[in-house]
Amino acid sequence: MPERASRVAVFFEHEEITYAELRDRTVIVAETLHALGIGPGDRVAILLTDSPEFITSFIATISLGAIAVPINLALRPEDQLLILRDCGARAAIVEAQTAESLFRSSDNKTEVRDLLLVNRDDGSDAPWPIPALKAQDFARAKRSGLGDRFPAPAVDEADAFILYTSGSTGEPKGAVHRQSDIFYTNQTFCTEVLRLRESDRLFSSSRLPFAYGLGNSFTFPLLNGLATIICREKPAPDVVNRILNEYRPTVFFGVPMVYSMLLDHHRGPGNALDTSSLRLCVSAGEALPAQLGEDWEKTFGVPVLDGIGSTEMLHMFMSNHEGEVRYGSSGRLLRGYDARLIDHEGVATPAGEAGNLWIRGDSAATRYWRRPETSAETFVDGWVRTGDLYRVDDRGLWWHMGRSDDCFKPTGQWVSPIEVEGVLLRSEAVRAAAVVEGSDEHGLSCVCAFVVCTDDVHEAVEESLRDLCKSALPRFKQPRRYLFVSELPYTATGKIQRFKLREQLRDQPGRS
Repeated sequence: MPERASRVAVFFEHEEITYAELRDRTVIVAETLHALGIGPGDRVAILLTDSPEFITSFIATISLGAIAVPINLALRPEDQLLILRDCGARAAIVEAQTAESLFRSSDNKTEVRDLLLVNRDDGSDAPWPIPALKAQDFARAKRSGLGDRFPAPAVDEADAFILYTSGSTGEPKGAVHRQSDIFYTNQTFCTEVLRLRESDRLFSSSRLPFAYGLGNSFTFPLLNGLATIICREKPAPDVVNRILNEYRPTVFFGVPMVYSMLLDHHRGPGNALDTSSLRLCVSAGEALPAQLGEDWEKTFGVPVLDGIGSTEMLHMFMSNHEGEVRYGSSGRLLRGYDARLIDHEGVATPAGEAGNLWIRGDSAATRYWRRPETSAETFVDGWVRTGDLYRVDDRGLWWHMGRSDDCFKPTGQWVSPIEVEGVLLRSEAVRAAAVVEGSDEHGLSCVCAFVVCTDDVHEAVEESLRDLCKSALPRFKQPRRYLFVSELPYTATGKIQRFKLREQLRDQPGRS
């Protein structure tokens, strides 16, 4: 539409990119990928900060019939390489600084043959240090004309993009989605819950490689001709405050931890947040503590709509709605989705009782990439097993009761206790360790470690464990709380009884 072409699509670092300009940039990326021989079914990894380059790369890739694979830059290099190997990416579009460190080692074998490097500093003309890989500057790479072949027509059932998540083993699993899944989340959550207006500007503290962030910053604004505010920096309170002041977003998306940090920041001297432009806030990733939601609305006068979604379902399938917020609940099931609660024997649970949540809807992933056995366990006859325990009350409100397994999501990203325990046990001061989900002083989910020491407990042990985990784990997997105990509870077969540790935590006040 001519009127849309002149509208601002993306606000980014004082740059205002119109829809016409965004399309032109996307065509250039598509022609660049086409010149590399990228075609239907080829995987293209995207290791970029939240930026216009991320958006154009994602659209160009799937428009060619290839498969986009966004990879979180906050992951450790070894985890990024694991994903690159697992998806079998043929090419990668990478931040230049990330590429040099990621591909430098000759031991890091992948199927990547071509790199497009996004340079953001004065070192753009420096020679590429790894001659075994062909690398071109993203902005000056060779192009080939596509003519009327771009954009390619979408094939409803074709693989379009893979979003990686961590499951019960802690290893990343790639949820395979179609182009139609993107449009379905717009028809459901965006239409029913957000009710976007022509003047809306959307800003998400959750990043584009995540399913939540992809919907917030990409799908919902751009499919509706609105503006998205993109920020490369981590969503620290001062960064969010600057965005609020400079760009005046109307809809803000975050996770509970971000809302907690922003409230704490606001209460500090001289740190008042200006939220006057906001009409709506949205929370996901983990259950929003009722007190936190109430404090936010009381402080700023803006409701927080908490809900639940997943990488497998691409975005939210339950949510609170404006004008009927019930803090502590995940709200109502959205139109276009079905849900059921099943006990451990596979039988529907009685009304009002908790059960394992199964969800069904047309935004569901088709499978996990190259994981047939795990796919068969999660995707069952059109249903997706979420691994969450829920109950639904007689008003149709859904209440999260925890995880049906031992894994949990303290900041919207999966934590495997076994992985964290393995790091803790590297210390000679630790005889045994068990990791469970607990809560901090704000009632937010966090990683808690129960530790049995080889010698008497002293402060140096905790400090050394914090340093160890900091060096070996991403921040969201590092324990926030340490509890030193004389022994751990075990079953007769030698398995740790984590439910007893969780019960113990419920009787103790949280602390960071």
